[in-house]
Amino acid sequence: MIQRFFKRRSNGSQAEMAFIDHLEELRWHILRSLVAILILAVVIFYYHGWFFANVIAGPINPDFISYKAFCKLAEWTHVSSLCMDPVVVDMQSTTFGGQFLGTFTIAFIGGFIVAFPYIFWEFWRFVKPALKESELKNTGAAIFWVSLFFFLGAAFGYFVLGPFTFNFLAGFQISDLPMMTTRPTLNDYLNNLCNIVLGCGLAFELPIFAYVFTRIGLITPTFLKEKRRYAIVIILIVAAFITPSPDWISQTLVFIPLMALYEIGVFVSKRAARELEQKDKELWS
Repeated sequence: MIQRFFKRRSNGSQAEMAFIDHLEELRWHILRSLVAILILAVVIFYYHGWFFANVIAGPINPDFISYKAFCKLAEWTHVSSLCMDPVVVDMQSTTFGGQFLGTFTIAFIGGFIVAFPYIFWEFWRFVKPALKESELKNTGAAIFWVSLFFFLGAAFGYFVLGPFTFNFLAGFQISDLPMMTTRPTLNDYLNNLCNIVLGCGLAFELPIFAYVFTRIGLITPTFLKEKRRYAIVIILIVAAFITPSPDWISQTLVFIPLMALYEIGVFVSKRAARELEQKDKELWS
C-alpha cells in the first residue's frame, strides 16, 4: 500500500522517485510546518501575559463571555441552572519552573492551533500528487472544510464545553470537610484545557472522516444509519456527563451539535457512496 502511494506520487510522467526522495520531501513539509508553529509560538510567548489573562484563563474567568451568554439564555428560557455560579479557582504552581514551562506549553499549543490550516496545507501538498484527477475534483476545498470543522470544534470546546466542565469540576466536592478543597496546578489546568479544545477540534472532523472512510470502503451510509440509535444513546450519556445539571436545556446545548455532526457524517457518507457508484458506472459503461 505504501509503495502504491509513493508510485502514484511520481505522477507517472516522471521517473519513479526513490523511497528516500519521498522521505526527504516529507521532511521538508514537516519542517516548514514546525517553523510556522515556532513563529506563532514566539509571538504568543512574547505576549504571554495578555494571552494567558484573556484567552487561557477565559473558561475560569467569572467575566467570560460564555457565562454571560448562558445567564442571558437562562433568563430567556427561565431555566436558572444555565446561569452558572462564578468559578472560584485558586491555581498554584508547585515548582520553580512551573510557570515558565507552562508558558512554553501555552505558546506551542496555541501556535499549533493557529497554524492548523497551514499544517494541513503542507500535508495536502504531500498527498495531492498521489491522487487521481477524478479524486482531485471532489477534494478541491479539502483545506477549507478540514480547517473549518477543526476551528468550529475548538470553539465549541473553548466556549461551551470548557466552562461547563471547569464549573462542574471546581464546584464538585467529595466531602463537606474543610480539609477537602480543589486547588489545581497550572499544569493540570493547561492539560485539561488542551484536551478539551484539541479533542473537540478533532471530534468535529467526524464528517471528514465519514467521507474518507466511505471512499476507501471502511464504512457505508447504511452502517451509520443502523448505528444511529446507539450513537444517540452515547451522545446523550456524554451530554449528561458534560452538563451534570438535571435540566434538559443545558444537556440539549451539548447534544444538538454532537448529534448534528453525526447526521452531517451520514449525509457526507451518502454523497461519497454516490460518487463511488457513479465512478463504477463510468468504468463499466
